[in-house]
Amino acid sequence: MGTIARAVTGLALITATMLVSTSTASASESAAGPAQPNIASAAVYALGHPTASPPGSNDFTCKPTAAHPRPVVLSNGTGANAYDDWAGLSWILKRDGYCVFAPNLGGPEGGMFQALGDIPTTAGQFGQYIDKVLAATGASKVDIVGHSQGGMMPRYYLKFLGGANKVGTLVGLAPSNHGTDLDGLVEAVRSLPGGNDFVGALCASCVQQEVGSAFLTNLNNGGDTVSGVNYTVVATRTDEVVTPYTSAYLSGPQVTNLRLQDYCLIDGTEHINITYDHIAIQLVRNALDPAYAWTPNCLT
Repeated sequence: MGTIARAVTGLALITATMLVSTSTASASESAAGPAQPNIASAAVYALGHPTASPPGSNDFTCKPTAAHPRPVVLSNGTGANAYDDWAGLSWILKRDGYCVFAPNLGGPEGGMFQALGDIPTTAGQFGQYIDKVLAATGASKVDIVGHSQGGMMPRYYLKFLGGANKVGTLVGLAPSNHGTDLDGLVEAVRSLPGGNDFVGALCASCVQQEVGSAFLTNLNNGGDTVSGVNYTVVATRTDEVVTPYTSAYLSGPQVTNLRLQDYCLIDGTEHINITYDHIAIQLVRNALDPAYAWTPNCLT
């Protein structure tokens, strides 16, 4: 497919996404759905249950233990929802003894597709949600695990919205920290008359995650990190959304950058399924609880 054709196709997909999203009935987060083995099965379930909570999450009566004093807040990627991204990891973290929370933010209330809106606005909503979690659990800080935009967006909260004193660890799975060129699709869309304006009107966060965007320039100006927070990035060489995949990495103190293929050379997990990859899941668990970390491999 030619570059311009791919650009038009991408624009059409975004338009279809928005039409489906805005036609979905409004609803708040609902009861937890079942655990899922991959993003495809989670998405199928979410079609009929767009507000389902990931299993083990969103219990506001949960009280942290001494072993795991910080609740874990999960943050999904662009166009996904909490259940899509976290129906595999959430119950594992709950089983490990964490209080786990996963909001749907940045999209139509009750809609299937979330995290489409202006990222600073979503970050503000995210901060309000964290305050709600802290108030309910009595914890002084949370840890955050985010996928794609969900791994990058909390950095805005940390840097500009007072979140640094409320977060211990931020783990990003294929986060869009330094944007994406979508293998040339971004430049193709920019070359179309009104192309970027069209995309931005439908999906503000899509344009804000383009490499070189004003949003990312502002976010990364003066350094990638803030003091007092530990950062872990898990990237995959076969990422087809955040390209080049190394744009996920952070620089600065208290940063650990990891790659799936350094643990299993033949791991072909791509962007959308990384939250279900067994190596990525173990690396998340290691980052949240370093005292009990162990090194995953192709089989375990």
